[in-house]
Amino acid sequence: MNEAVLLAGSVILICILISRFLEKIPVPSMLIFIVLGIFFGENGVLRIAFNDYEFADDICLVSLIFIMFYGGFGTNLRVARPVLTRSVILSTLGVAGTAGTVAAFVHLCFRLPWLESMLIGSVISSTDAASVFNILRTSKLGLKYHTDSLLEVESGSNDPMSYMLTTVTLSLMAGRSVSIPQILFQQIFLGILGGVLVGAVTVWLMRQSLLGSQQNRTVLLFAAMLLAYALPSVLGGNGYLSVYLCGIWLGNTQISQKRYLVHFFDVLTDVSQVIVFFLLGLLVTPAQLPAVLIPAVCITLFLTFVARPAVTAVLLLPFRAPWNQIGLISWAGLRGASSIVFAIAAVLSGVQTRYNLYNLVFCIVLLSMALQGTLLPKAAAFFSMIDENADVAKTFSDYQEETNVDFIKIHVNDQYPWCGKELRKLPLPPELMVAMIVREERTIVPDGNTRVLAGDLLVFAAHPFEDRENLFLHEVGVERGSRWANRSLSQVSLPNGQLVILVKRGMETIIPTGSTVLLPGDVLVLAESVSNNSGT
Repeated sequence: MNEAVLLAGSVILICILISRFLEKIPVPSMLIFIVLGIFFGENGVLRIAFNDYEFADDICLVSLIFIMFYGGFGTNLRVARPVLTRSVILSTLGVAGTAGTVAAFVHLCFRLPWLESMLIGSVISSTDAASVFNILRTSKLGLKYHTDSLLEVESGSNDPMSYMLTTVTLSLMAGRSVSIPQILFQQIFLGILGGVLVGAVTVWLMRQSLLGSQQNRTVLLFAAMLLAYALPSVLGGNGYLSVYLCGIWLGNTQISQKRYLVHFFDVLTDVSQVIVFFLLGLLVTPAQLPAVLIPAVCITLFLTFVARPAVTAVLLLPFRAPWNQIGLISWAGLRGASSIVFAIAAVLSGVQTRYNLYNLVFCIVLLSMALQGTLLPKAAAFFSMIDENADVAKTFSDYQEETNVDFIKIHVNDQYPWCGKELRKLPLPPELMVAMIVREERTIVPDGNTRVLAGDLLVFAAHPFEDRENLFLHEVGVERGSRWANRSLSQVSLPNGQLVILVKRGMETIIPTGSTVLLPGDVLVLAESVSNNSGT
């Protein structure tokens, strides 16, 4: 166990150290993590013999739950709405069509039984969201016609369909008497019900005052993610579909302090992806790969240049999609971790196949990443799909975290001295800028001639305060029966040099004024200089 922990820590550290370097090379970083696993593996330099499929399946299952949830959590339905129908069709009918087309090719070309051919097609029928968007974001590629949103929703939501097809095929290969319509209905119905139900209940809980702290809210979301997968899975439903829908529900709901949740799950998902790809590389035995190399190359070429383009064209042409968009979407259908994880599940089921299914799928994924992943930026340029003016989907919170700029807001009422004045006439210091005005649910990017009106919400940009070591903050609770309770802040006597800068009331944060009434249970945050504090 100690050796395993040492290995895990070492791998994560190595990945962090080389991450900046990986951003500068055109090869997908996920491919590097697989190669790193092979380097540590049985035929690598360290010769770590690892063939525990059950352990790998458990770890990959948990990691996929994180990845699927965050894929839904990060999906902006408002932005994706113009292409939502097409995305869903590609993630359902597209997956089924790809699986069937590949199955027919494998059956005719390699003379495998139909069910075994269908198993191969089902396992590799879904695309990998992590790989696609790792490349798009690293290369800073903005795409025309909302294609990036289409790919995001499609690749994030097609794993459940691939999983269902794999499950049904394995049941048939095991000789079990199954009703395919019943299994599909049960998987889909319970998956949708589980995701929506857990998502709705979680949102309700997060809006109550029961949780108290941001840490508890994060733990609640973590628990919701696990329950969203486990509940429908135990009842025979599709856990992957459920956890993805739960993520969408929560990600598109107004939740206070959401950016902290985003950063937490962003880190968690990144670590999960590293673990999955490294573990899959560690699990493979490279000396056995030549036995499946020829069929893997043939299937990859057919999948890349025939099956995916044909299915994509058939499904998108009715929407009058441009041919260059169809071409890029076809090329962006990278295979990834989920395909290999489903292959592990097939191996553990005990079904007999002519080729080692894990090695075969591993090679297909490796070839797909190396070919499609490396050339994806060039393909976007070849198909003239790069939008130089595309929105990079950054928020104020993103820039506040990444740069030395803070954003603050001020509500303007009709008594405010700025009301009715043009921005250029306001006595603002040069380091303070009005970046945005929200007026009657409209967003205005202002200039000097913009007039401030009653009801406006002004968003200011400014440099943050950095001399924090000379500012001392501490909290004071307002207890029931306290001399401060039920009194306005102007009636509270504070020592010289101290100021109440905010009031925490449950999940609400209040910037106080002299008329703010302090209630039992409030937590006051007081500021004072370090020099003043050292003298008390």
